[in-house]
Amino acid sequence: MFLALLLSGVVVALVVIGLFVFGLRRRLIQRSGGTFDCSLRWNVPEEPDASGKGWVYGVARYSGDRIAWFRVFSYAPRPRRVLERSAIEVLARRMPEGEEELALLSDAVVLACLHRGTRLELAMSDDALTGFLAWLEAAPPGQRVNVA
Repeated sequence: MFLALLLSGVVVALVVIGLFVFGLRRRLIQRSGGTFDCSLRWNVPEEPDASGKGWVYGVARYSGDRIAWFRVFSYAPRPRRVLERSAIEVLARRMPEGEEELALLSDAVVLACLHRGTRLELAMSDDALTGFLAWLEAAPPGQRVNVA
């Protein structure tokens, strides 16, 4: 009986520590400011896919001329993807369709983009989208910006 209680206590402690580390990591990512919730779907086929597959929930952080994208459910301290402002080309904007509505946050807008030849989609709130597009258009003089 004592061993079962001890084992249960260790399992509960590990779960609590794991959740604490998730929260601490997110705090550290957001510490410098300029962050927004942003789901990402990488390497998207050209034909529309409303199945909801491939979306990963994350947090994006502005960092100069780059956006660092972190997976929410990860312990990695480094970003999973880094998008450079000069390499992002916005192709289209749309509302989530079909099962995508279940895979994304309720107020999400999907932005189809091209980054160094790779098609990707970003899903974010309308407010975050306004900030993202303003950030893209605020490129230093001489840089090419492609916003549809």
